[in-house]
Amino acid sequence: MSIELNRFCDPDPSSIGEDIYQFLDYLGGPSEILLSGDDTTRTRAFVTLLHGNEPSGLIALFKWLKSGLKPAVNVVCIVASVSAASLEPSFSHRVFARQRDLNRCFKEPFDDEPGYLAAEILETLKRYKPESLIDMHNTSGSGPSFAVAIYEDPQHDALTELFTKRLIVTHLRLGALMEVTEYLCPTVTIECGGRLDESAHQIAWEGLNRYFRLESVLAGQESQESLEVLTNPVRLELKDDCRLRYGEKLSEESDLCLLPSIEQLNSGITVKDTQLGWVATDDLKAVFSSKNSREECVVNELVYIKDGGLFAKRDLKLFMITNNPEIAKMDCLFYAVRDCGSEVVAELS
Repeated sequence: MSIELNRFCDPDPSSIGEDIYQFLDYLGGPSEILLSGDDTTRTRAFVTLLHGNEPSGLIALFKWLKSGLKPAVNVVCIVASVSAASLEPSFSHRVFARQRDLNRCFKEPFDDEPGYLAAEILETLKRYKPESLIDMHNTSGSGPSFAVAIYEDPQHDALTELFTKRLIVTHLRLGALMEVTEYLCPTVTIECGGRLDESAHQIAWEGLNRYFRLESVLAGQESQESLEVLTNPVRLELKDDCRLRYGEKLSEESDLCLLPSIEQLNSGITVKDTQLGWVATDDLKAVFSSKNSREECVVNELVYIKDGGLFAKRDLKLFMITNNPEIAKMDCLFYAVRDCGSEVVAELS
C-alpha cells in the first residue's frame, strides 16, 4: 500500500482560498506544492504541518502564495497532516484518529498509514534533490523559538539564523524527518514558538520569506547577535502507566500533578529547587525515565522529590514543556540541558 501526495505547481493565488481553513480544503490531503524560482536549476525544500496542531508554517506558506511573490530558486513545499489539521476544531489535533506521530515514522518499517505517508514524503524529496530543507513546527507549549539539527556547521548555522538565534544539536534518533534527510541535504527543524502565539506566526513568516527570497541560504549573514548552541538535550519521559494531570495538587486519580503554569519555564533558566509539581511516590524511576547520549540514566540529575513535591535538581534550561497531557504522554514532559547549554550527565555519588 502507498499514499500519493496531491500535487500542485505555481497555484493561482485566487484559487487557494481566502484563509487557511479554505486553503486546507483546497489541498484536500497531504500535498506537494512546487514553486518555480528565478533560478530553475536549484531547488530548496520546505516541509510543514507534520503535526496537525502546528499551524505557523502553513500560515506563512499561505501568506507567501497569496502574495504572488516568486522565490529565488525552485521550492518544493510539502504540507503533510492536512487530515489531522482539518478535524474540528481545526488545528487542535496533533495526529489523525490516534495514529502514530508522523514525525516518528521516517524510519522503517513503513507499515501503517503514517508510515506510508512518511515514505512518500521521503521519495518526493529524493526526486527533487534539494540543496537544503527546512521542517517547520510549533512548540508543544508557549515559548521562544529555536532550531534543531543533528549537526552543527556553517551551513546549519546559516539556515538556523534565517529564523532564530538558538540551535539545539541533538543525539536523539526518534524517527524524525531531519534525522534521515541529512544524507540528501543540510536539514534544520524550526520550532517557531507556541501554536497560539502571534509571535510564532511572525517568526515563521519572516524566516520563510528569507528562505524563499535569498540567493544563498547556506552562507551566514552579518549579525551582531551570536548563535546560542545547546548540545544533546535529554528527554524526561513518563512511564506508560503514569496518570498525569495539571493543577494545584494531586488527586486520587493521578500519580503526577504538574503546575498549570509550568509552560512559563520554557524561557530562561529554571533554577535549582524550582517546584514543578507533586508526585504520589518517593520512587522517581517508577514515574520517569531519561537517558543521555552515553545511555546513562539521568532522572536523578533532573528532578528530585521532597515531601511529595517535585523539584528541579539543578539549574537547567528546559524547553518543549507542554500543559497538554496527551502530548506529554505521547512524547515527553520536557527536554533539558544544563544551564550552560551542555549535556546532562550522571554525577558520581
